[in-house]
Amino acid sequence: MAVVLVLRARGLGDLLTAVPALRALRRARPHDHIALAAPHRLKPIVDLITSVDEMVPTADPESLRWDGEPPALAVNLQGPGAEGIVELAKTNPARILTYRNPAFPDLDGPRWQPDMHDVDRWCYLLESAGISADRRNLGLVPPVAATNYRDCVVIHMGAGAEARRWPAERFAAVIRHLLVQDREVVLTGDEFERETALGIAARAGLPQHHVLAGQQNLIELSATVAEAELVVCGDTGVAHLATAFGTRTVLLFGPTSPDQSGPPPHLLGRHVVLWAGHTGDHDGDTPDPGLLEITVPEVIDAIDKQLRSRSWSGSGLNGRSARYRRVG
Repeated sequence: MAVVLVLRARGLGDLLTAVPALRALRRARPHDHIALAAPHRLKPIVDLITSVDEMVPTADPESLRWDGEPPALAVNLQGPGAEGIVELAKTNPARILTYRNPAFPDLDGPRWQPDMHDVDRWCYLLESAGISADRRNLGLVPPVAATNYRDCVVIHMGAGAEARRWPAERFAAVIRHLLVQDREVVLTGDEFERETALGIAARAGLPQHHVLAGQQNLIELSATVAEAELVVCGDTGVAHLATAFGTRTVLLFGPTSPDQSGPPPHLLGRHVVLWAGHTGDHDGDTPDPGLLEITVPEVIDAIDKQLRSRSWSGSGLNGRSARYRRVG
């Protein structure tokens, strides 16, 4: 049995943008053994994709360890840098499918386009090799969890970098508004964000048992997002989970453009994306200025419209064909 080794040693949101590409590989090579090199913590989500035969725990490209037979095909879904190609080459594959890199002039591949949407990017890579990919094939079957939070409003206050974290006091103001409306609210985040989440809850008057930050595993968090009436968060993996489960959202973008990592265009009817219209350092250690331009009243207005009407799709600004709502 031939082996296809795929490298995607990144976070939750990055994995979810690669789902259509992984499913395209499965359809194109139904009898091959598809191994995915990705962080071990993401295994519960990899299982939901149902297109991978084996997961190789890989926190970053340099930690890739492949002990199996040389792959017939190695697929680099890591990014434009050389590190992914270097590590895949060590597995002695018959072929490497990757974006072009000047450090490897003998490897053919398409040119990296920095402004391309992440979902399009990986589908396009496969298409360059004659493998058709359906960009709409993003959905996941919701997992089952012991605790039910159906029809809650999920406020996810965390993010992978400070640049993408909307201020805590603003989240507290949004939660207070929802509580006045008698909405059921839960506050999510990871274990490192629990103290911040507890502070937000105390400021907002949210009972402590509604603070789920640091108390859920990935399957429980996924089930909470899948069951929610609405998810409010920044540019995070949770936003991609909501997209995968068809849960409506209000998304606060900055410093990355939603053209690159927001909901794909065909799904924007269920999502309201607030964005100041300019980009910055995705991994910066202070909140992005554009993100800070998104005000509490603007977020509350978007939430209220989403909760009033399941069919509301937002209003376009500055010629963006109803894709995003510019703020500021």
